[in-house]
Amino acid sequence: MTALDTGIELLDGRQTNPRNKVPDVTAAFWLIKLMAVTMGETAADYLNVNLGMGLTTTSLMMTVLLVGTLALQFSRDRYVPWTYWLNVVLISVVGTLITDNLVDNLGVSLVTCTAVFSVAIAACFALWYGEEGTLSIHDVDNPVREAFYWVAILCTFALGTAAGDLVAEQFGLGYLASGILFGSVIASLAFGYFALGLDGILAFWLVYILTRPLGASFGDLLSQPADYGGLGFGTVTTSLGFLAFIIATVAAMSVGLRRR
Repeated sequence: MTALDTGIELLDGRQTNPRNKVPDVTAAFWLIKLMAVTMGETAADYLNVNLGMGLTTTSLMMTVLLVGTLALQFSRDRYVPWTYWLNVVLISVVGTLITDNLVDNLGVSLVTCTAVFSVAIAACFALWYGEEGTLSIHDVDNPVREAFYWVAILCTFALGTAAGDLVAEQFGLGYLASGILFGSVIASLAFGYFALGLDGILAFWLVYILTRPLGASFGDLLSQPADYGGLGFGTVTTSLGFLAFIIATVAAMSVGLRRR
C-alpha cells in the first residue's frame, strides 16, 4: 500500500454498515466537522453583517437551501461524502442563525437559549431511543433514524452556538480562553473513552456538541478585529480557508470510496 493509499484510507469515511447514511468516525470526520462549525460561525457573520443581508433574510435563504440539500441527502441510499458534508456545513450556518435570531431579534438571553436547546436535544435523544432503541450513528440506515439524526445535529449546533457565546462573551472569558476550555473538556472526554471505558455513544454526542463552541471560538478569534479580541483576518478569508480544507478532504473521501 502506498503512502497515498494509506492517507486516503484514513480520510475516506469507511463504512462498517453499507446502508449507513453517516460516515464512520475517523480523524477526518472530526477535522471536517471542526472546520464546518468554524465556517458556519464566520459564514453566518459574513452573510448577515458584511453583505448587509440582515438576520431575517439570511436565515430564510439558508433555511430554504438547507431544506433542498436535506431532500437530496434523504434521496440517497448510502453515504455520499459531498452530499452529507454539504448538509453539515449548511446546518452549521442555520444552527448559528437560529441562536442569533433568538438573542438579537427576540431578546432571549444566552442562558435561556443554552437551557432550552439542552432540553431540546435531550428530548430528541429520548424520542429517538424510544422509537429505534439506539442512538448509534453506525446504524442510521432508515428514514426515521436519519430524521432524528439531523434534528439532533441541528440542536447541537444551536446549543453549541449559545454555550460558546455565553462563555466567551457574556462570561467574558474571550475567544482564545474559551477555545482552550472547550478543547480541554473534549480532550478529557477522549481520555475517558480510550482509557477509562466511557460509553462510546455518550462520548460521541458530548464531543459533537462541544466541537461547535470550540470551532466558533477559534473562528471568532481568527475573523474578529483586534479591538474585539480577534486576530483580524476577517470573515471572508477565514470562511474561504476552511471551505477549501473541507472540499479537499471530502474529495479525498470520495476518491477512497470510488477505489473500493
